[in-house]
Amino acid sequence: MRSEAIHAALKAATWAPSVHNSQPWTFAVAGEEICVRADADRKLRVGDHAGREMLIGCGAALFNIRTVLRDRGWAPVTRILPDPDRPNLLATVRPGEAVTPDETTRLLSGEIERRRTHRAGFTTLPVPDKLIEALVRQAAAENVKLVPAGDEAALRMLAAVTQAAQGARPQDPEVRRWARPPDSPRKDGVPADSYPREPADTGFPQRDYAWGTETDQSMAATGVVAIMTTRGDSREEWIATGQALQRVLLYACAYGVSAAFHTQALELPHLREFLREELCSGAYPQMIMRLGFTFDVSRSVRRVRRPLSEVLD
Repeated sequence: MRSEAIHAALKAATWAPSVHNSQPWTFAVAGEEICVRADADRKLRVGDHAGREMLIGCGAALFNIRTVLRDRGWAPVTRILPDPDRPNLLATVRPGEAVTPDETTRLLSGEIERRRTHRAGFTTLPVPDKLIEALVRQAAAENVKLVPAGDEAALRMLAAVTQAAQGARPQDPEVRRWARPPDSPRKDGVPADSYPREPADTGFPQRDYAWGTETDQSMAATGVVAIMTTRGDSREEWIATGQALQRVLLYACAYGVSAAFHTQALELPHLREFLREELCSGAYPQMIMRLGFTFDVSRSVRRVRRPLSEVLD
């Protein structure tokens, strides 16, 4: 039934990734139409003035809704930014005609609750080139480019810029806001058991969330470094980036590959512009990530999410 599909899609939306697990979204249902809205109170106050990262997270939630509706047998009918007078209304989605879900839809839908964000090093097991090529195609399906760092010079540049950004804001107030101490009952933020107490030396610094847990330090490989870019830098393209990001993450998860995010440099306008001009051929960098294998360590971490009742009007 359509109502059951809508409920399943809303539950799936809450499992989307977001910066610091801030979960910057709310939802409403009018008849059979789902409204996806940005929760501006959860926007990063320092590093995300324009709301770019907030909309990327909401775009990931939107992709989950679309995917689950199609997996339940209904073609999603989506409108992006449907009302100029309501800037926080990012999209509406409703179940359209009956469809038979394809193999990729079923694959992606099955990974929504299994996907985990990784915050450490990877094993030395290489990610197959064919899988990277498939991930590039997945991003392109949402009109976003996924560009692997193809040479050592690009890799060194990305690592250096990320190091510089982390060094510029070592005591990031946003990290403190969203870091969860051990045994915290909160249903948002970054749990203390989801990142290592002593970060692995991958060349890409992780955020300092203050607590951390003991982890296997033998996993210190960088993995495959990639950038997501868009031709422009509009709110529509930020939402598209979120949808492409989630599509890539779910597809990667289905083949045992995890992702670690490094958005520090993209939160500093001058460093983001430097990357756009020097590394991205004028395209706008929206996400920097590392991809690799983890022996399922990240999959065993308990994830926290706000209940649907808290985010649904």
